[in-house]
Amino acid sequence: MALARSFIDVEPESHFPIQNLPYGVFRPRQGGSPRIGVAIGSYVLDLAALDDAGLLADTSASGKGVFAKPSLQAFMALGRPVWNEVRAAISRLLDADEPALRDNEGLRRAALYRQSEVELLLPVEIGDYTDFYASKAHATNVGTMFRGKENALMPNWLHLPVGYHGRSSSIVISGTDIRRPNGQMKPPDAAAPIYGPCRQLDFELEMGWVIGTGNERGMPIPIEEAEDHIFGLVLVNDWSARDIQSWEYQPLGPFLGKNFATSVSPWVVPLEALAAFRVPAPEQEPKPLPYLCQQRPCTYDIHLEVCLQNASSERPDRIAASNYNHLYWTIAQQIAHHTVGGCNLRPGDLLASGTISGDTKESRGCMLELTWRGTEPIRLSSGEERVWLSDGDCLALTGWCQGNGYRIGFGEVSGRILPAY
Repeated sequence: MALARSFIDVEPESHFPIQNLPYGVFRPRQGGSPRIGVAIGSYVLDLAALDDAGLLADTSASGKGVFAKPSLQAFMALGRPVWNEVRAAISRLLDADEPALRDNEGLRRAALYRQSEVELLLPVEIGDYTDFYASKAHATNVGTMFRGKENALMPNWLHLPVGYHGRSSSIVISGTDIRRPNGQMKPPDAAAPIYGPCRQLDFELEMGWVIGTGNERGMPIPIEEAEDHIFGLVLVNDWSARDIQSWEYQPLGPFLGKNFATSVSPWVVPLEALAAFRVPAPEQEPKPLPYLCQQRPCTYDIHLEVCLQNASSERPDRIAASNYNHLYWTIAQQIAHHTVGGCNLRPGDLLASGTISGDTKESRGCMLELTWRGTEPIRLSSGEERVWLSDGDCLALTGWCQGNGYRIGFGEVSGRILPAY
């Protein structure tokens, strides 16, 4: 079968070929209101312009004004059948052999923007945010550091997807500067806690999934239906103040150590774009309870990387490389568990994986693990060392699925560290 090809030139290593078509919200830099677009190569395709021109008339989303909104909420609420109709229509219009958009110069000028010509905004209104702890390697490493190898995993970890409710108000789009937080800390040699800027600032390599359609309160989502509620996936960096967190987290878990910033990538990659990269999920032992058992448990083969560039460097250093398929708990299991008690998810809710780590040192997804709680510093190409993040450092997380001659990518999520107030 021939590989689908767009009339827009797309480099083989581009994250946004015609096989991807991720959704985002953008605003033209020369002025205009926010609206929904799709990434194709180095361009953004304006779906509101296509809808106004009648090129989406064969879809159930046409004429409803959902593409002229400043978020994906209204479009996502229409449900998967409509998402599939729109995706098929966009794919057809961008195909190299389809003249409707290709040969209409005026419409191309109105509907296609270079990505450098637009400002990318948060793609959804995130009402609620839940962060899980789904990587066995990460949980084992952290548990070993704090409790010893024999007690690395807590008794519940192999039986349920552990998670906590995060702070949605401080979720920011990629490229937003991150201010070092202040808070209480208790150094090991101190008799009492102190107050001041966080000294152990960290990143967390994560992925998140955006809920497209929710469920009624009191009505759990069965595990075999869980993926039907997912609109797509994004990259997530859940910044962490480790010293603040270690002092405050008992007995109720993360608070100020996590609530100051969470960065997300601007493009939401639909599940349909990832279908060719589904792989079997890790074997789970002991077998989960029935509500967490899947007939065909699967995960995704998504390569992930982390780069750090300090203020004096001319180029970034890759400090970690991992893969989404290291996660022990699947997306479906996390959604099923989240709702089993009757919790109602809503369009735009963000659920994240927690730090994604593998079994090798390079595949560890945070500074806490990479430097083994500060005992094994990272040496950068500039000659500087890092145990934790310094002011001026810029972190960039990226990820992609590698196909035969194309990539399904997520772009990147980045942020630069500013000094504390």
